[in-house]
Amino acid sequence: MGAGREALTVGALHHVELWVPDFTAATHSWGWLLGELGWTPYQEWPAGRSWRLGPTYLVLEESPALSGRVHDRLAPGLNHLAFHAGSPAAVDRLVAAAPEHGWELLFPDRHPHAGGPRTYAAYLSDTQGYEVELVASVG
Repeated sequence: MGAGREALTVGALHHVELWVPDFTAATHSWGWLLGELGWTPYQEWPAGRSWRLGPTYLVLEESPALSGRVHDRLAPGLNHLAFHAGSPAAVDRLVAAAPEHGWELLFPDRHPHAGGPRTYAAYLSDTQGYEVELVASVG
């Protein structure tokens, strides 16, 4: 591997692994969202699946070592994952389709500026309590 390639990847995110209490529900919601954002299926096994975008992949797994059955985004640990989602119109399209795929809009009274007046984003939560932020490219 050349020095240039190493310089581009050192420190970049390699993968994220989310342990989920209900793999079927997670696959329904996350599989749809990741597909809409351009991620492609990567690996699959009986209680897990991953999707890839470029050199980064995201894993969903219902591990037998899971110690709890609930994710609390307000507890220490992962609060949310934020994704570039394209234009404001693309974010709006995802928000409109999200409920039929197990996602609920958070902060609807402040949407699409819940992150502040200079942002255009949607905050969604799935049925298992995982949150994503879909960030629009603006100005």
